Order: sequence, then C-alpha cells, then structure tokens
Amino acid sequence: MQLASVSSRRPPTQPLPVFGKLCATALMLGACATVFAPVLLPHWAAAVMAGAGLVLWCWPGRWRGLGAVVFGLGWATLHAHLALAAQLPADAGKTEYLLRGRVIDLPTHGAIGTRFVFRVDDDPALPVRVRGRAFALSWHDRPGSGADPRLQLQAGARWTLQARLRPPRGLLNPGGFDAERHAVLQRLAGSGNVHAPAGARPLGPPTGLPAWRERMAVAIASQVRGEGARFVQALALGDTRGLTQSDWDDLRALGLTHLVAISGFHVGLVAGFAAWLATLGWRLWPALGRRLPRPVAAVLAAVLGAALYAAVAGFALPTVRTVLMIAVVAAARCARRRATVGQALALAALAVLLVDPLAVLSPGFWLSFAGVLWLVWCLPRRDHHWLRTFLGAQGVVTLALLPLTVALFGQASRAGPLVNLLAIPWWSLVVVPLALIGTALEAMLDGAGHWPWQLSAWCFDASWWLFGHVARSGMALWWVPQADRWALLAALLGVGWLLLPRGCGGRLPAGLLCLPLLWPSAQRPGEGEVELLVMDVGQGLAVWIRTRHHRLLYDAGPASVGGFDAGERVVVPTLHALGEGRLDRLMLSHGDRDHAGGAAAVQRAFGQPPLLAPQGARPGISVPCAAGQGWRWDGVEFRFLHPSPGARYLRNESSCVLRIGTAHGAILLPGDIGASSEAQLLDTEPGALRAALVVVPHHGSAGSSSAAWVAAVSPRLAIVSAGHGNRFGHPRAEVVARWRGAGAEVLNTADSGAVRAWLGREGLQVREQRVFQPRWWDAAERRRAAAILSAVKQAADGPEG
Repeated sequence: MQLASVSSRRPPTQPLPVFGKLCATALMLGACATVFAPVLLPHWAAAVMAGAGLVLWCWPGRWRGLGAVVFGLGWATLHAHLALAAQLPADAGKTEYLLRGRVIDLPTHGAIGTRFVFRVDDDPALPVRVRGRAFALSWHDRPGSGADPRLQLQAGARWTLQARLRPPRGLLNPGGFDAERHAVLQRLAGSGNVHAPAGARPLGPPTGLPAWRERMAVAIASQVRGEGARFVQALALGDTRGLTQSDWDDLRALGLTHLVAISGFHVGLVAGFAAWLATLGWRLWPALGRRLPRPVAAVLAAVLGAALYAAVAGFALPTVRTVLMIAVVAAARCARRRATVGQALALAALAVLLVDPLAVLSPGFWLSFAGVLWLVWCLPRRDHHWLRTFLGAQGVVTLALLPLTVALFGQASRAGPLVNLLAIPWWSLVVVPLALIGTALEAMLDGAGHWPWQLSAWCFDASWWLFGHVARSGMALWWVPQADRWALLAALLGVGWLLLPRGCGGRLPAGLLCLPLLWPSAQRPGEGEVELLVMDVGQGLAVWIRTRHHRLLYDAGPASVGGFDAGERVVVPTLHALGEGRLDRLMLSHGDRDHAGGAAAVQRAFGQPPLLAPQGARPGISVPCAAGQGWRWDGVEFRFLHPSPGARYLRNESSCVLRIGTAHGAILLPGDIGASSEAQLLDTEPGALRAALVVVPHHGSAGSSSAAWVAAVSPRLAIVSAGHGNRFGHPRAEVVARWRGAGAEVLNTADSGAVRAWLGREGLQVREQRVFQPRWWDAAERRRAAAILSAVKQAADGPEG
C-alpha cells in the first residue's frame, strides 16, 4: 500500500521559464490586444496592469503566462500614450517656430524640394511643444527667392531654421498607406515646411553615424558608373533614396524588396564572416587563446560585426532582430549553455517588445519573426544536402508568408519563388559581399572602395537585366482585393495545416481556409444600382463609380511636379484594394492639376482606358464631354449636363457635370463649376439637378454652391473633397451651413477619410473610412475629442458654474 501511494504521486509541475517561448508569445498577444484595439485604456489602468502583470510574470507559478499577457497590455498602452503625448496636439493648427537641431537621417533631395527628419535640440530656450522632438520637414524652392541653401542639407548637420509645423495627419483610403501610423512608429511629433528658406543656416559640419553614411553614399554615387550605383547604395548602406518608383514597382513584382533594403540574412552573413576572421586570427596566433578562448572570441566578433552592419543600415528592424538573435546565441555560448534557434528567436522577440511594444504595428516585425519561425518549425533539424535545404526553405517561406504579404500589402509576386532562387544566392553571396568590402576599404582609405563597388554594380546589372524583363511582363504581380481580418486568421490556419508533416491529411480543407483571403467575395451592385467612392486625396478630387458590370473613374487626384502624385500613391492602390483590374472609362472634369494630375499614373496602371474631358482641357481626349451626351450601363443612366457643345475651354467653368440617374435617385458630380455655371444650369437643366447625393462643387469654395443651386439640388448627402488645413480655407463655413440648411448631411474627406456610398433598392447608404476603420492614433478622431472636451470645459467655466 505504501509503494502504491508513493507511485501515485505526481511530480510537481515546473513553472514556465520567465524568458521562454510561451511567455514571449503571451507578451506579444498582450501587445497586439492593445495596438490593434480601436481605443486605448486610460493611463492609470495601463500602469496598474503593467505593474500587476510584471509581478505575476516574475512570480513562479501557474499564472506566469497570464502575467506576461497582462504586462504586455499595460506596457504597450503606456508606450502608446507616450507616443501620442510626444506629438503636437491633434487640435493644433499650423504654427511657426524658430528651430535649432540636427538632421538625423539621410535627406532626400528632389528637383524642387528636399525631405528630411529634423530633431530639435532639447534646449530650455526653445518652446516646450517642440523641444527634443523629431519632425518630418519639407523644404521647397520658391520662385524668385534667390539662392536657396537646401541642397547644403546633409545628414548629421546642425541647422537653425524657421518652420511651419502641424500635428501628424494623413489620408485614409481602403488599402492605402497610413501616415498617422507611420508617425507613431517613427516617433514623429509632426510634419511641416521650412517657411523662410533665406534665413536657414548651418550651425556646424555634419557629424556622427548619419554623416558617415551620407559620405559613403556620395562616394558610391561618384565612383560607380552605370545604373547599378543606386542599388549598391541600397545594399551596402540601406540608402534607398536613389531608387525610383519604377524600381520599387519592379522589385514588388519580383518579390525582392526584402533583399534590397538590408535584410537579416545579410546581417547573418556579415556576422559569420566576422566570426570566421576571428577564428582565423586565433589559429594564426595561438597565444591569444590564453587570454580569450577561440569560441568566445568568434561569437563576440559575430556580435560586433552584426552590430556594426546594423548601424550602417540605420538600425532597421530586420537587422536589429538578427543582431539580438546573434547576441542571445553568443551569450549562451559564453555561459556554456546551449540555445536553440527557437529560444534565440523568443528572446529576440522579448527584447524588441520590451524596448518598443509598438513594433507590432510594423509589417517588418511580422515578416521578420514569422519567416524564421516557419523555417524553424518546418525544416528538418539535420540535412546535410545544402541544395535540398535551400529549396525547402524557399518553398516554406513563399507559402508561409503569402497570407501576411497579401494582408499587409494587398499583393503577391507570381514570379517571386523562381526569381528568389536566383537572386538570393547571387545578390547575397556575390553582390552584397563586394559592396561591403568596398565600404570597408573606403572607410579606411578614400577611393579604395572604387573597384569592389564597381564590380558589385556590374554583377547586379547582369542579373537586373534579366529580372527587369520578368517584372515588366505583366504577369509577375498579383493584386488581391482587401479582405476582412478574420480571413487572415483563417489563411494562417490553412497554411499551418498545409505545412504539417506528410500523412496528416486534410489538404483540401486547408486550401479552402485560404480562399477568403486570396479570393474574397466581391459584392457588386445589382441591376439599376450604383456604388461610389470619393477618395481621400487631399486638396483635389477622385471619384470611383461602379455599376453591376462597369466602372468609371471621375478625376484622378492631384499631382505636383517632382512631388506627391495622388494617382500613383492613392488612386491606383485604392482601386486594386477594391478588386478593380480595369477601368471602362476615365473622365476628367477639367485639366487642372488637382483633378487631372494623377491621370498619367492611372492610365499606366489600367492600360489606357478611354479618356473623356472638356474639349481643350488636355491632349489625348477620346471623346470630349458636352451637354446632351450620355450612355447607359446596367440599368443606370449617365448624362452630361455641362459644358455646352462647342463652348470655349474656361478651366473650372468648363467642368464636365455628370448626372448618374437610377430608379432610386440620382448622383451629381459638378467638378469645379462656379456660380456662373450654376446659374446657367439652373436655366437650362432645372429639373435634372435634384439628387440624393452631390459632390460639393469646387471643394466648397465661396464662389460656388449658390443658394439657388443648393435649393435646386436639395440632396440628402453632400460630400466635400478637400485637404486638411488647406490654404484656401475649403470648405467655407457659410457654404457648409447652406448645404445643411437645405437638409443635407455634409461629410468632408479631410475628417471622414474616403467616403463610400451605395444607391439602390435599400436607399442611400454611406460609410466613412475613419469610422469604419477606427484606430487609437486617428488624428481626426482625437481632434474631435479635444474639441468636445474643450466645449465641455468652456461650459463648465461659464456663469452657471
């Protein structure tokens, strides 16, 4: 009986390791729960959760995993509040400041302007709002301003300048770039423009690591001949300023963007080379082993080499992750403890999340850690056949990262798996080592890096010639419409199922789990119904219209010479996110750049659709728009109300006014017409003006939206397309009041983001992108909240007490 009782006792359960894989996963889950939530917990609640979670995490017991989750929640929330507190207040307008500080990154010089990141000195003499903070600044040439010193801007230099600053604010469209999230990730307090260029002056020569990186970039540009010089800069220094939009399009089509910006694999190569050099040195001089064992020297050299290369690359996240992993392995080796790749990856994730839990907002975080995690899980532990290992790794990474790539970027490369089989060994084992040898030699002696750099460029050009043809084949890139969040989780589960060992079965159900993400259902309007999206393009206009089987783009957004192109940056990505692979017609209301500037990018992306515009607005018009013309698509009538046939082109006053009629109501798109054209339409087409939805003419300027016009249109919804804080003051308050007085709900893309509307059997439905996609860093929402709190405070301070 005694033996039986002894044998029935269970061994005590061991607590989870504090820095183990499960605790790292729990910490990440806690951070994700905060970062991807629409709102933040209060400061005090975050502090309590961080403190309690830390105690539970460190206390040996069964609640250690829960403690890591709670700590992750509180820790990420505290960092989020700090990131927002470091920004200029969301309700602050444009304000001029006299700044002193340092250029902390490589400036991007264009034909008419320069973009750079400027950190203001932490000087008590400077305003508290800007002291010690970083700002993304633009410096534009001004006609007639004389000599402009902007081209003297160099990384690491200290300057004094006057800038007009504003809090972070970006555009928000389906599938578009989130500038406000970028500001949180980069800890930018705001953005602005150099206001008085003539008064800007340098305070000292460039110094520090940024200055060294710029000297190396200039040396490569001056010493290397051929098109490959800009890629050598990118591979050696992480300097991608020289890459054009066409280069990035080709790299995305080939699935090679991870190789051009310095990747973790390149850091590993440098670390391995540094370890080999240390081992060679200890073998040549055995006496060194008396002071430091050779294995310890090798791992320390690997950490040092990896850290130096990460510094050269500007400490990008993939390089930092690799350095941390190498450092973990080195520490375990020095302590004579064995660390697996999984343990090293967990410790690296813990280090990244403890330093910056908001890193989970970065696509690089997920691609970096997920890629290594899948490789660790799927590849055999021992396989001495290098080719089989390489091919297996490429297959695992291609399949495993496909859901993340599609969810994060809305696209995937069909040519990527094959191209990477050639590019990874050639670029990583030939091009990159030559570029790094040149950089090391140039750092020791000016001009010594010329031939290694030149050889690296020639080797790159030899491969790029072939890859370029593949990228421009038209079949290399696969655009995928935006899907729901749950589709990503289902696809990740399906991929994990597909990568299970042979014999597990269920390959067909696993593939079906991926379908909602890769081929999301397209909900198109029914017969006689219409869908519309007024994109958030800033101070301009771009409207996408879709019927059951046809689609039209009315205006293509603004563009400036050598600057922002809404067609390229907003319209094309948004249309791809909506699942559009073609356009049946492109219509330009008139030829001004705020409406037609993005047309060239749209035409390149969608194969030159027929172009409609007023006669004389621009060359290449397929059919001039004129009153009386029209067509019918899927039970929906499209008809021009303006301009008159044969009328002289008068820019804004010649705008194509398009009426879209359905059995459920009408939509009116009047372009930039003013009061005179409105009066003409009131005389010629009074019965055709009434509409359920109207895009407010000329962005809500004071010279349009006359009282008679507003009364004739009498819409339920009026949409203004205007830029936040634009210099014209659009929309004017009296214009907004006029539309509201007529019973219309007025939405402004500057506050709502893109506005999507449906007009059909269920009536008029509308969706604001900022409401549909809530984010705790949303600048417009925080501004509204600040205005409400200000009003409440004013009421509380009033005579009633």
